[in-house]
This record gives sequence, structure tokens and C-alpha cells, in this order.
Amino acid sequence: MTTDRLDAPFALARFREGDAVTLGLVAGDRIRRLTTDELGAASLNAFLAAPDWDRLGALVDAEDGWMPLAEVTLTAPVEPRQVLQAGANYRQHVIELVAAGLTNNSDRTPEEAREFAAKMMDDRAANGEPYFFIGLPACVVGDDVPLALPAYSEVHDWELELAIVIGREAFQVSREDALTHVAGYTIVNDITTRDLVFRKDMKEIGTDWYRSKNAPGFLPTGPFLVPAPFVDGGDLNVRLELNGQVMQDGSTDDLLFDIPSLVSGASQTMPLLPGDILLTGSPAGNGQHWKRFLRDGDVMTGSISGLGTQVVRCVAAS
Repeated sequence: MTTDRLDAPFALARFREGDAVTLGLVAGDRIRRLTTDELGAASLNAFLAAPDWDRLGALVDAEDGWMPLAEVTLTAPVEPRQVLQAGANYRQHVIELVAAGLTNNSDRTPEEAREFAAKMMDDRAANGEPYFFIGLPACVVGDDVPLALPAYSEVHDWELELAIVIGREAFQVSREDALTHVAGYTIVNDITTRDLVFRKDMKEIGTDWYRSKNAPGFLPTGPFLVPAPFVDGGDLNVRLELNGQVMQDGSTDDLLFDIPSLVSGASQTMPLLPGDILLTGSPAGNGQHWKRFLRDGDVMTGSISGLGTQVVRCVAAS
């Protein structure tokens, strides 16, 4: 259960009531149910297609219906029909990976390798395009669901990321118009099974994102959907602690391709639909870097400035 107070004036969340999941409005350390009449739409995704944040903001001063946030069980705040993910999108992270490979497999010194990698990334940012792959919406869960670590591997890894929540449909939109299609932001931990990323039986095929990233619960999401007007997506701290030890501590100002570029780029192939999420990439500090992977009993605490904190507990799969 996530019980931290929300910093933004208000946000959306979804919480459990018995076997049902209810949409709620969060303000500070309180939450209240949102009816379809109050929402002005039949569903969350219908609201996000044309979000009227002023309508919800007016409800913050309502006197009735509030519950302590600490007394409800939050789950994933979104219901995406599509999940898109950006790879190799943090400049410093990719420089470290490229430089390590060059140092191990060439005559370059570490300093020469870093300089080469930095020039490569700057050229990619200036002349290249974002790299996308897709995830399964069924993997999106709240941090109320323990992360069951599949027994077929011992190298399950974390990647805490800022996730864009799409508002009105975006299809082949320009970079200049892209932010008008963003409804808000949330937190996603993109879990990855490292030894399944590359096919061993046919290396020419390359990466296998289906097997490496799409086990049940591999996209812990939330706790909140924070409206875009309250978030400066270009300057957010992304921080993950494992059992209290800081493992990732980066900033979205290090993105190779910024949020407008990602939304525009992803929309060129397929329409992005209201409620879809687009992950922006992971900063340095995942388990592969530390040579330490997830184990039964681990607790990951992930936070992004202004978006709250998620606490994911790991268990061995039965």
C-alpha cells in the first residue's frame, strides 16, 4: 500500500473496494470516489481523451466523501490499451554502457572510450530517432501486487522510468504539437529479465523483448496519475532504492530525446490512444550495473519528483 502524500494540487488514482476498482480524486493525504457525473465522462480513458482538469480541481474543496489516503489500497492509476517503451534514452546511462563495451573490447582507454561514446550520443540526439518497443498492457499492475520473480531466471532487473499518459488521440503529430496530446504522468518500473534479452539460439534475430519484459506484473505502475499542467517533465528526479540503498538517482534533463520528441516519434507509426502509456527510458543504476539482481524479499522504493512513491515487494514465484 502506498500512503505518501501527494504534492500536486490534485491527481487521479484507482483504489480497491472489495473485488472492484474505483476511480478516485486525490488531494494531499485524502481521496474521494469520483462518479461519472463528477468526472463528466463514462470512464477514465474517455475523460483523458478531453481532460477537464478545472472540473476536477473544483471538487478539491468539496466537504464530503473524503477518506484518508493511508486507509485505501491503491492500484495502477491507468488502464492503457497500448504500452510503448523508449530504449537507450538517457545520455549518461548509454555513454557508460558503450564506454564499458569499448574498454573491454578495444585498445581505447576508459577516457577515450567515454569521449567516443559521448560524441556518438550527441550525434544520435542531433540526427537520430527514438528507439521504441512495445509492452503488454496486461503487465501493468499497482504496487499492491507483489512482484513474483519467475523461477526460470535469477537475473530479474529494475528500471524506474517516467511514463507519459496520453490524452487525446495522437497520430503523426509534430513535435511542436505533441504536448497537447499529453494528459499527465505516472511512475513505471520496467522489470527486465536480463538473460532473455538476446536470443541465444539465433543471435541474428537480436532482442527478445516479449520474453524478457512481459511476465505477469512486470510493469508496476503508479501510484498517481498527475495532470500534465502540474509537471515539468523535463526536470524530474528519478530515484530507486533497493532495501533502502540508492541504486538509481538520475534526472529527466538527461534524456536524449525529450518528451515532445518521444510522443511525436511514437505517433508516426500507430495512433496513440487516450490512456496509453509511453515509458521514457531508464537512468543509470540498474541491477546489471551493480551486478545485483532482484531476490525474494527485496523491496524497491521508486519515486519521481511530484509523482509520489511506489513500493514494490518481491517474492519468489510459486
